[in-house]
Amino acid sequence: RELRNFTGIGLSLPGATDTVRVIPDLVIAPKGSFADQREWHAPDPVLLVTEVTSTSTAGRDRVEKSRAYARAGIPVYLLIDREAGEAVVCSGPSGDDFGHKSVHKLGTQVPLPALLGFTLDTAEF
Repeated sequence: RELRNFTGIGLSLPGATDTVRVIPDLVIAPKGSFADQREWHAPDPVLLVTEVTSTSTAGRDRVEKSRAYARAGIPVYLLIDREAGEAVVCSGPSGDDFGHKSVHKLGTQVPLPALLGFTLDTAEF
């Protein structure tokens, strides 16, 4: 299937008690997944979400969003942690966590799970 990257996509995720609404820095999903022009979308077609930390969002990106993405069953969460100098690839969502996490130094080639079919060059971060 043909994949596309999206920015500015609002996702409604199942929360521990309420719905959590987030706008990831990047979403990868099949082409046409968000053609309906709605403001908030179910996470069902999403294959990967990416967050790039900033000083004001790092804590939320590392903990709350990671839990929310796992709870929603999103297959891959890529965290570009600029403060730590790392790219963290989380996959295998189960409950509030991901079963597999691999940590890579920024500036290296980061292999992504096979369902995405590419390696990410993090030299630009």
